[in-house]
Amino acid sequence: MEELDTEPPLMVVPGADPSSRQLCFAWGPAEVLVCETLFGRRGGSLSRGEAGPGRAVLPGALTRCVAGSGEGGPSSSRVFVVRRDQDIYIQTLRKLFNESHGIFIGLQRSEEELAGRSRKAQLVQVSKNYRSVIRACMEDMHQAAISARDPALHNQYLTQVSILSAMELIWNLCEILFVEAAGAGLLLLRLLDWVRLHVCDVDSMVREVLSSENPSKHELFWKVVDVFVLQGRMDEARHLLSKEASANPMSVNMCKILDDLMKKMPVPSLGNTQTLTEMELKWQHWHEECQRCLQEGTFASNSHMESICKILLGDEDAILEKKELMTTWYHFLVTRLLYSHPTVKPMELQFYAQSSMDLFLGGESSPEPLDTILIAAFEFEMHQVIKECSIVLSNWWFVAHLTDLLDHCKLLQSHNLCFGSNMRESLLLEYASGLFSHHSLWQLGVDYFDHCPEYGRAYLELHIERIPLNTEQKALKVLRICEQRQMHEQVRSICKIMAMKALRNNRLGSALSWSIRAKDAAFATLISDRFLKDYCERGCFSDLDLIDNLGPSMLLSDRLTFLGKYREFHRLYGEERFSEAAKLLLMLMTAHIAPCSFWMTLLTDALPLLEHKEVIFSVEQTYELMRCLEDLTAGKSDKQKFQGDNDDENIKVEMLRLALARNLARVIVKEGTLEGS
Repeated sequence: MEELDTEPPLMVVPGADPSSRQLCFAWGPAEVLVCETLFGRRGGSLSRGEAGPGRAVLPGALTRCVAGSGEGGPSSSRVFVVRRDQDIYIQTLRKLFNESHGIFIGLQRSEEELAGRSRKAQLVQVSKNYRSVIRACMEDMHQAAISARDPALHNQYLTQVSILSAMELIWNLCEILFVEAAGAGLLLLRLLDWVRLHVCDVDSMVREVLSSENPSKHELFWKVVDVFVLQGRMDEARHLLSKEASANPMSVNMCKILDDLMKKMPVPSLGNTQTLTEMELKWQHWHEECQRCLQEGTFASNSHMESICKILLGDEDAILEKKELMTTWYHFLVTRLLYSHPTVKPMELQFYAQSSMDLFLGGESSPEPLDTILIAAFEFEMHQVIKECSIVLSNWWFVAHLTDLLDHCKLLQSHNLCFGSNMRESLLLEYASGLFSHHSLWQLGVDYFDHCPEYGRAYLELHIERIPLNTEQKALKVLRICEQRQMHEQVRSICKIMAMKALRNNRLGSALSWSIRAKDAAFATLISDRFLKDYCERGCFSDLDLIDNLGPSMLLSDRLTFLGKYREFHRLYGEERFSEAAKLLLMLMTAHIAPCSFWMTLLTDALPLLEHKEVIFSVEQTYELMRCLEDLTAGKSDKQKFQGDNDDENIKVEMLRLALARNLARVIVKEGTLEGS
């Protein structure tokens, strides 16, 4: 939150009552202005859900407090700017926004012809790409937390790590249940991978146990074995049991029997072609063998092995005894399914999920928001998942991209919102709008708006007009975006703004260039007048390259046409093409495209041609020049009367009359001589 100090009694928020002690705020496109009333108590808060008319609750709108002191009375007003999506300003999250943008665009451009397994495999890969970006950002954030010396910054990074971890956890589960839509058998394998990746990391304990002189005597030995069994990692568990058998000859037989049970345990595999019925039959036989070993007291002399055997039988009490090793109810859920119902079907998950959470929590604590989201996923309530994530998570990134992916999976087609656009487009619009409040990420937002067919263009037009055009390079970038999308009104607006900025800075060439791009005839006329005024004051043109290469653009306005032609006259004169220069000069005056205030300058430019040693103007051309001079001096100009009391102007007029008379005499003599010969 940024604090802006202002001088009293400035009231920033309309409708604020200076006599009451209250906090007032008003929502803008991407930010909210919050201020205290002038005579109010200094303090207050803006908490989640306090919104203006028609405002939806923003994701993760954490409480923002206005700090201050004093009980009342006049004090300096302070205005606070609260951003709607603070996460986009976190530097370490830039990778998340930038790299996911490329994945998003690739998904929109993917071949729609792919169908069946090919299409599903493509969508699963896209989902994994998103998850890899989340994990990469999480690792970067973790490193930033380690290197941060400021405790507050360290805690902020750790908070972001936990949020990113929850995002990946939810996304991975949605990938298994919705995108891949794993069936019975394969579903359990995916859930086991999910638990192993997200829930319990035992690598540090394993290293500590194996690095000891006698691993089986280590205090963590049986905890590690239990964790491996709870996660279905039988090979690692059997490897540790071999350490126990080697170190304790008395337990060799029990270790061998338990190892055999673990080895025989039927588990679904990707390459296995057996049917579910065959799998269930094998599992039932194996389960009976485990039951027989327990009933015969095979492991009665070793409580650790007996406990493991009970876990293999799916004994819920035995599994719950290891609650501290699982830490979460969804780990308990997957372990419970592994040893009691390995061929669970997707639609049966909801029954096991709710009961597992109830058993694991046992009334000791209430479900957290993450638990609510996961339960909704296990119940296949996709819309509830999206809704809960929108409320809990700190930005729109997650719900926007997940909803887009689910929409490509054809899972949200029937769900339209009451105010027009579907859920996918609505969330993408919210996310892109947040990007536009950032000084550089707005460029990503353009592509998101492009892929919102119903309201995307309207949103883009509104947001792109609010981009601050700080530099000409940025203006050209925005202009190119508008031109590519035929946004003509925005193109004209940008060009006018930049032309005015250039004019204020006396950069006439840049101003003229922008006004030509805007096709603004009035502004081009104004700038052309400035060019002509500068010429009269300095005697030369600036930005010759631009004026020399106006081309057809000079037809935008009469004054711009005159400027271009007048510059052409100077070029012809400089190249000593006097006859062509004289014709062009006369045309500029007789065609009435030259401003009347500039006629004296044009006539003065004719003086060197009139006094040239060779006769350049013909009799008719000389008479035309005389007529123009008389119109100017007699006040017959359509636009401006000549001020005859100016001494310099009077001298110029007399010189012109004399030069015209001489030229007329010379041309008459020349033409008479030619006729006589």
